[in-house]
Amino acid sequence: MKNTKMLTEGALMLAIFTILLLIFNYIPFLSLIAVAFLLLPFILYSAKYPLKYSFVLLIGGIIISALVGTLLLIPVAIAYGTTGMVIGYSIQRKKSKTFLYIAASIMFLLNTIGQYVVSVVFFKIDILKDTIKMVRESMNKSMQIFEAVDKGSSDQLMDQFNTVLNSFTILLPSLLVTASFLIIWILLSINLPIVRRFQIDTPKWNSFGDLQLPRSILWYYLITIILTLILKPEQGSFANTALANLNFVLQLLMLLQGFSFLYFYS
Repeated sequence: MKNTKMLTEGALMLAIFTILLLIFNYIPFLSLIAVAFLLLPFILYSAKYPLKYSFVLLIGGIIISALVGTLLLIPVAIAYGTTGMVIGYSIQRKKSKTFLYIAASIMFLLNTIGQYVVSVVFFKIDILKDTIKMVRESMNKSMQIFEAVDKGSSDQLMDQFNTVLNSFTILLPSLLVTASFLIIWILLSINLPIVRRFQIDTPKWNSFGDLQLPRSILWYYLITIILTLILKPEQGSFANTALANLNFVLQLLMLLQGFSFLYFYS
């Protein structure tokens, strides 16, 4: 009886995932809504049943994604399937929401990095490099037009643009981490209330005002600043990239703690 129920619910979750994939792939104006719920079937199933059966559901989702769409849908199925499994399994094991959030964000980040590496190594497609190149070429063409009006201002604007683009390139790792954590926070905010409606007990956040990050973060931030001032790493070097990214992430955490402090006393 239990196995029958497990198979029935697995088939139902797979059907829901297939519908969401079809909407995501073929109805552009609804794709943003559909992608927000791609996690849901995997969360619901993994929260109730052993992890090995969730892997069967994941394999089914990957096969379906290849059949109903293109090969480009397979990475989507893997990323959202594995992340949903991590969330569901964390709920099943009664983990805290902080653990759930960090684990899901890391899984989503690993998927993003893995897909990028595969596209570069096997398909020779570097999306980030191509995007930066395209933006730079577009800016160069715009500056050529602007030079006819005011050459002095165009040179100044071009210098500022190059500075911003170089900073973006250096901070790309930390921006990727930040984006992954932000996306998962949004997805959890959307999906967990729905999961609760299925009588599944999910962890809840403490009040934002109660947020208390480790005090060691302040020391890490000070050490990073001191190392930057002492070492004065060369632009483009590994040390410069590492320190810049550490500084960026630690600044974000300090800012978050500051907002929490203001919220607590407001």
